[in-house]
Amino acid sequence: MSDPDMNPGDQAPEGTPGTGENTCPICSGSGEIDNEPCVNCGGSGIIIVGIGGA
Repeated sequence: MSDPDMNPGDQAPEGTPGTGENTCPICSGSGEIDNEPCVNCGGSGIIIVGIGGA
């Protein structure tokens, strides 16, 4: 079951250790596509992605 606070572009919930914010690659950070909220980032322009790692 997915976390209701996550957007489709998120790899993990916000605040998860080892993650950080990145610009949404679909809307280039604008939060909109064709004057509608971007479905990948939920209109925020930011997605949560894994960083670093071993």
